[in-house]
Amino acid sequence: MEVTSLLIGQIIAHIGADYFFQTNTRAKDKNEKGFKSRYLIGHILIVFLLSWILSFQLEFVVAAGIIAITHYFIDGCKPWLMKRKSVGRYAFFIDQLLHLTILFVVVFLFSEYHGIQTLFSIAPTPNGAYIALAYLLCLKPTNVLIKEVFYTAQLEIVSENELPNAGKLIGILERLLTLTFILIDQFEAVGFLIAAKSVLRYRDDETLKTEYVLIGTMLSFGVAVVLGIFAGNF
Repeated sequence: MEVTSLLIGQIIAHIGADYFFQTNTRAKDKNEKGFKSRYLIGHILIVFLLSWILSFQLEFVVAAGIIAITHYFIDGCKPWLMKRKSVGRYAFFIDQLLHLTILFVVVFLFSEYHGIQTLFSIAPTPNGAYIALAYLLCLKPTNVLIKEVFYTAQLEIVSENELPNAGKLIGILERLLTLTFILIDQFEAVGFLIAAKSVLRYRDDETLKTEYVLIGTMLSFGVAVVLGIFAGNF
Protein backbone atom coordinates (compact mmCIF):
# COMPACT_ATOMS: atom_id res chain seq x y z
CA MET A 1 0.00 0.00 0.00
CA GLU A 2 1.28 3.46 -0.90
CA VAL A 3 0.91 6.50 1.31
CA THR A 4 -1.65 7.86 -1.17
CA SER A 5 -3.82 4.79 -0.71
CA LEU A 6 -3.55 5.10 3.06
CA LEU A 7 -4.59 8.75 2.92
CA ILE A 8 -7.55 8.04 0.65
CA GLY A 9 -8.56 5.17 2.94
CA GLN A 10 -8.59 7.58 5.89
CA ILE A 11 -10.69 10.09 3.95
CA ILE A 12 -13.13 7.29 3.13
CA ALA A 13 -13.24 6.42 6.83
CA HIS A 14 -13.93 10.06 7.64
CA ILE A 15 -16.82 10.50 5.22
CA GLY A 16 -18.16 7.10 6.23
CA ALA A 17 -18.31 8.13 9.87
CA ASP A 18 -19.63 11.65 9.20
CA TYR A 19 -22.17 10.92 6.46
CA PHE A 20 -23.06 7.22 6.19
CA PHE A 21 -22.83 5.97 9.78
CA GLN A 22 -24.48 9.04 11.23
CA THR A 23 -28.13 10.06 10.86
CA ASN A 24 -29.22 13.65 10.28
CA THR A 25 -30.86 13.63 13.72
CA ARG A 26 -27.62 12.68 15.45
CA ALA A 27 -25.59 15.15 13.43
CA LYS A 28 -28.02 17.95 14.34
CA ASP A 29 -27.88 17.00 18.01
CA LYS A 30 -24.07 17.12 17.98
CA ASN A 31 -24.06 20.47 16.18
CA GLU A 32 -26.36 21.95 18.79
CA LYS A 33 -24.97 20.39 21.97
CA GLY A 34 -21.33 19.65 21.19
CA PHE A 35 -19.62 17.91 24.11
CA LYS A 36 -23.01 17.49 25.83
CA SER A 37 -24.47 15.44 22.98
CA ARG A 38 -25.25 11.86 23.92
CA TYR A 39 -24.28 10.79 20.41
CA LEU A 40 -20.77 12.23 20.38
CA ILE A 41 -18.94 9.34 22.08
CA GLY A 42 -20.61 6.77 19.84
CA HIS A 43 -19.68 8.81 16.79
CA ILE A 44 -16.05 9.01 17.89
CA LEU A 45 -15.95 5.25 18.42
CA ILE A 46 -17.11 4.76 14.82
CA VAL A 47 -14.44 7.23 13.65
CA PHE A 48 -11.76 5.24 15.48
CA LEU A 49 -12.89 1.84 14.21
CA LEU A 50 -13.27 2.91 10.58
CA SER A 51 -9.92 4.69 10.64
CA TRP A 52 -8.16 1.64 12.05
CA ILE A 53 -9.91 -0.90 9.81
CA LEU A 54 -9.37 1.04 6.59
CA SER A 55 -5.67 1.48 7.35
CA PHE A 56 -5.27 -2.32 6.88
CA GLN A 57 -2.54 -2.18 9.56
CA LEU A 58 -2.63 -3.22 13.20
CA GLU A 59 0.11 -0.68 14.00
CA PHE A 60 -2.16 2.18 12.91
CA VAL A 61 -4.17 1.84 16.13
CA VAL A 62 -2.36 4.74 17.84
CA ALA A 63 -2.75 6.96 14.78
CA ALA A 64 -6.45 6.05 14.62
CA GLY A 65 -6.72 7.01 18.28
CA ILE A 66 -5.19 10.41 17.57
CA ILE A 67 -7.59 10.97 14.67
CA ALA A 68 -10.54 10.00 16.89
CA ILE A 69 -9.49 12.23 19.79
CA THR A 70 -8.95 15.28 17.60
CA HIS A 71 -12.27 14.53 15.89
CA TYR A 72 -13.90 14.58 19.34
CA PHE A 73 -12.58 18.03 20.19
CA ILE A 74 -13.36 19.50 16.76
CA ASP A 75 -16.95 18.23 16.85
CA GLY A 76 -17.36 19.22 20.47
CA CYS A 77 -16.33 22.80 19.72
CA LYS A 78 -18.44 23.12 16.58
CA PRO A 79 -21.53 24.60 18.36
CA TRP A 80 -19.32 27.38 19.72
CA LEU A 81 -17.99 28.01 16.23
CA MET A 82 -21.48 28.10 14.72
CA LYS A 83 -22.53 30.82 17.16
CA ARG A 84 -19.72 33.18 16.13
CA LYS A 85 -21.19 35.92 13.94
CA SER A 86 -18.04 36.33 11.87
CA VAL A 87 -17.50 32.68 10.92
CA GLY A 88 -20.68 30.88 11.97
CA ARG A 89 -21.94 30.45 8.41
CA TYR A 90 -18.65 28.82 7.43
CA ALA A 91 -18.63 26.34 10.35
CA PHE A 92 -19.19 23.32 8.09
CA PHE A 93 -16.25 24.15 5.84
CA ILE A 94 -13.95 25.02 8.76
CA ASP A 95 -14.95 21.79 10.50
CA GLN A 96 -14.22 19.65 7.43
CA LEU A 97 -10.97 21.46 6.69
CA LEU A 98 -9.72 20.80 10.23
CA HIS A 99 -10.62 17.09 10.00
CA LEU A 100 -8.89 16.69 6.64
CA THR A 101 -5.80 18.57 7.84
CA ILE A 102 -5.51 16.19 10.79
CA LEU A 103 -5.76 13.21 8.43
CA PHE A 104 -3.00 14.59 6.19
CA VAL A 105 -0.67 15.26 9.13
CA VAL A 106 -1.27 11.91 10.86
CA VAL A 107 -0.86 9.86 7.67
CA PHE A 108 2.30 11.76 6.70
CA LEU A 109 3.90 11.33 10.14
CA PHE A 110 2.91 7.66 10.31
CA SER A 111 4.42 6.91 6.90
CA GLU A 112 7.59 8.85 7.73
CA TYR A 113 8.32 7.38 11.16
CA HIS A 114 6.74 3.96 10.98
CA GLY A 115 6.31 2.97 7.37
CA ILE A 116 3.40 1.23 5.72
CA GLN A 117 3.06 -2.53 6.09
CA THR A 118 -0.41 -3.88 5.32
CA LEU A 119 -1.86 -7.10 6.68
CA PHE A 120 -2.69 -8.33 3.20
CA SER A 121 -0.43 -8.94 0.24
CA ILE A 122 -3.07 -7.40 -2.01
CA ALA A 123 -3.66 -3.80 -0.92
CA PRO A 124 -5.84 -1.12 -2.52
CA THR A 125 -4.12 0.75 -5.34
CA PRO A 126 -4.31 4.57 -5.34
CA ASN A 127 -6.50 4.50 -8.46
CA GLY A 128 -8.91 1.92 -7.06
CA ALA A 129 -9.10 3.70 -3.70
CA TYR A 130 -9.73 7.05 -5.36
CA ILE A 131 -12.53 5.72 -7.59
CA ALA A 132 -14.23 4.26 -4.52
CA LEU A 133 -13.86 7.63 -2.77
CA ALA A 134 -15.22 9.51 -5.79
CA TYR A 135 -18.37 7.39 -5.94
CA LEU A 136 -18.94 7.80 -2.20
CA LEU A 137 -18.54 11.57 -2.47
CA CYS A 138 -21.19 11.63 -5.20
CA LEU A 139 -23.76 10.33 -2.73
CA LYS A 140 -24.80 12.03 0.52
CA PRO A 141 -21.64 14.16 1.04
CA THR A 142 -22.29 16.25 -2.08
CA ASN A 143 -25.93 16.74 -1.11
CA VAL A 144 -24.74 18.12 2.21
CA LEU A 145 -22.09 20.24 0.48
CA ILE A 146 -24.65 21.85 -1.84
CA LYS A 147 -26.96 22.53 1.09
CA GLU A 148 -24.12 24.22 3.00
CA VAL A 149 -23.15 26.31 -0.03
CA PHE A 150 -26.74 27.59 -0.22
CA TYR A 151 -26.69 28.33 3.51
CA THR A 152 -23.35 30.13 3.33
CA ALA A 153 -24.53 32.21 0.37
CA GLN A 154 -27.82 32.89 2.19
CA LEU A 155 -29.93 31.35 -0.57
CA GLU A 156 -33.26 30.07 0.65
CA ILE A 157 -36.37 28.92 -1.16
CA VAL A 158 -39.60 27.26 -0.15
CA SER A 159 -40.27 24.27 -2.41
CA GLU A 160 -43.91 23.40 -3.07
CA ASN A 161 -45.59 20.58 -4.95
CA GLU A 162 -42.39 18.50 -5.10
CA LEU A 163 -41.75 14.94 -3.96
CA PRO A 164 -39.83 14.77 -0.64
CA ASN A 165 -36.10 14.18 -1.24
CA ALA A 166 -36.71 13.86 -5.00
CA GLY A 167 -34.15 16.58 -5.71
CA LYS A 168 -31.53 14.78 -3.61
CA LEU A 169 -32.13 11.51 -5.42
CA ILE A 170 -31.98 13.17 -8.84
CA GLY A 171 -28.72 14.86 -7.86
CA ILE A 172 -27.19 11.57 -6.72
CA LEU A 173 -28.20 9.78 -9.92
CA GLU A 174 -26.88 12.52 -12.20
CA ARG A 175 -23.55 12.64 -10.35
CA LEU A 176 -23.11 8.86 -10.43
CA LEU A 177 -23.88 8.76 -14.15
CA THR A 178 -21.64 11.76 -14.89
CA LEU A 179 -18.71 10.26 -12.98
CA THR A 180 -19.19 6.89 -14.70
CA PHE A 181 -19.32 8.45 -18.17
CA ILE A 182 -16.13 10.44 -17.51
CA LEU A 183 -14.31 7.36 -16.21
CA ILE A 184 -15.14 5.48 -19.42
CA ASP A 185 -14.34 8.51 -21.61
CA GLN A 186 -17.89 9.07 -22.77
CA PHE A 187 -17.97 12.85 -22.43
CA GLU A 188 -20.73 13.17 -25.04
CA ALA A 189 -23.06 11.33 -22.68
CA VAL A 190 -22.38 13.96 -20.01
CA GLY A 191 -23.63 16.60 -22.43
CA PHE A 192 -26.72 14.49 -23.02
CA LEU A 193 -27.36 14.35 -19.26
CA ILE A 194 -27.10 18.13 -18.96
CA ALA A 195 -29.48 18.54 -21.89
CA ALA A 196 -31.91 16.08 -20.33
CA LYS A 197 -31.85 18.03 -17.07
CA SER A 198 -32.83 21.17 -19.00
CA VAL A 199 -36.33 19.75 -19.57
CA LEU A 200 -37.15 20.98 -16.08
CA ARG A 201 -39.44 23.95 -16.45
CA TYR A 202 -41.26 26.17 -13.99
CA ARG A 203 -43.93 28.78 -14.51
CA ASP A 204 -42.88 32.25 -15.60
CA ASP A 205 -43.47 33.55 -12.09
CA GLU A 206 -41.09 30.96 -10.59
CA THR A 207 -37.83 32.61 -11.67
CA LEU A 208 -36.35 32.29 -8.19
CA LYS A 209 -36.97 28.55 -8.09
CA THR A 210 -35.51 28.13 -11.59
CA GLU A 211 -32.33 29.95 -10.53
CA TYR A 212 -32.16 27.84 -7.38
CA VAL A 213 -32.35 24.61 -9.41
CA LEU A 214 -29.78 25.94 -11.90
CA ILE A 215 -27.26 26.71 -9.15
CA GLY A 216 -27.78 23.29 -7.56
CA THR A 217 -27.44 21.56 -10.92
CA MET A 218 -24.21 23.38 -11.76
CA LEU A 219 -22.74 22.49 -8.37
CA SER A 220 -23.86 18.88 -8.69
CA PHE A 221 -22.44 18.36 -12.17
CA GLY A 222 -19.34 20.38 -11.25
CA VAL A 223 -18.46 18.09 -8.35
CA ALA A 224 -18.88 14.95 -10.50
CA VAL A 225 -16.82 16.41 -13.37
CA VAL A 226 -13.97 17.49 -11.06
CA LEU A 227 -13.92 14.07 -9.39
CA GLY A 228 -13.85 12.37 -12.79
CA ILE A 229 -11.02 14.55 -14.08
CA PHE A 230 -8.92 13.90 -10.98
CA ALA A 231 -9.34 10.16 -11.54
CA GLY A 232 -6.96 10.51 -14.50
CA ASN A 233 -4.17 11.52 -12.10
CA PHE A 234 -4.19 8.24 -10.18
